[in-house]
Amino acid sequence: MRGPNGAPVAPGTPPTPPVPNGALPAPGTVPGQPAPAAPGTPPTPPLPNGALPAPGTPAPGQQAVAPPPVENPRPVAADVQTAPVPAGGVATNDARVQQLAAPVQVRPITAEQGQRLEAPPQVVLPNDVQVVERVGDRDVLSLVGAGIAGAAAGAAAAYFIRSDDTDRLTVDSRDVYYERLPRGLTRQIITRPNGVQVVTIENEYGDVIQRSRIAADGRETVLFYDPYAEDDSRPDYYYDAGADLPPLRLEIPEDRYIVDVAQPNEELYYDTLVAPPVETVERIYSINEVRRSERIRDKVRRIDLNTINFAFGSAEIEQSEVDNLQALADAVKRVVDQNPGEVFLLEGHTDAVGSNVANLALSDRRAEAVAKALTEYFEIPAENIVTQGYGEEDLKVDTQEANRENRRVTLRRITPLVKPVETSQAN
Repeated sequence: MRGPNGAPVAPGTPPTPPVPNGALPAPGTVPGQPAPAAPGTPPTPPLPNGALPAPGTPAPGQQAVAPPPVENPRPVAADVQTAPVPAGGVATNDARVQQLAAPVQVRPITAEQGQRLEAPPQVVLPNDVQVVERVGDRDVLSLVGAGIAGAAAGAAAAYFIRSDDTDRLTVDSRDVYYERLPRGLTRQIITRPNGVQVVTIENEYGDVIQRSRIAADGRETVLFYDPYAEDDSRPDYYYDAGADLPPLRLEIPEDRYIVDVAQPNEELYYDTLVAPPVETVERIYSINEVRRSERIRDKVRRIDLNTINFAFGSAEIEQSEVDNLQALADAVKRVVDQNPGEVFLLEGHTDAVGSNVANLALSDRRAEAVAKALTEYFEIPAENIVTQGYGEEDLKVDTQEANRENRRVTLRRITPLVKPVETSQAN
């Protein structure tokens, strides 16, 4: 494992001030929103026959999206990482570490008019990806030619599981429908009985670009947002977005970085969740990039849930063990109560017994089982949680035998990785 051998980081640069509540960002400052035309500039001609722009091409009047900046992250000093976080101060603390090269403003998720669809859209696969097996509502994907030999240097894992969280998000919902947006995008709108809507925008490959929760009074809370989504509409499944980052260096003890305790401890969980990333964050990542890249996920601390013991080959949480989630749920709820836009990643893992494909599906179901329990029993909003299974990719105990410690779920707070922390609302 990595050791705490890095040098202290310089004090963080001042955070970008948020857009005042109730105000929209100025035209031209929001990705995807056109700036006013200069005097005398001829209008952009419409596309013929009402056609929509091709995926990945700017809409009329919209400038091309710049690519992500080159990153040079630095370890965050121990005093910044261990400083007490006052109630309501999580975003301010994150802003000391999230040092974006340029301000990022989030466009309201309902800003573009959509065309209602009669049925959910069909997801398209890139040419270099194939479905190895469909397990329930999960597709196990493989890089063409890399499924057996393993991925090349700098590539993401050869196998990757893609699940659909619609069932988890739509529990007890009143209505679900889809809209077609320009540039190959799709918008899903889930409406709950209390009028709250969970709105998600995806590209044609099923990768999430933005998710927001809209309250009954119209207030929008941004959960995550990819400002570079339209730089290239086709995701590069071969490449790990964190491959060019230097090795991670820690300034804190490893047992503070990875919380691994046998007994539930709410205060320890809470302190871990509200702590800032362990190295500077210089760009916003998409949810897909965070899911696919271990190096990017390693920017934030994690909690190993040793209090939940999965039986061999099972993703069921025994009723007797649900109470073991109480301390974690209380810690998560305290964070969400302070900032309703927080996002948590639940990662599922298995031991090494069985095939890669079967273990990927099993691990994904384990992560989903914990997410469902946190929502059903402890009222953590489903949309504040994303899940991903990693199969036997990250064994806690290095053994090919059946091992209970390897059958586990871990939790990270990934908010400062997936959106500008000072822009939690798009008004």
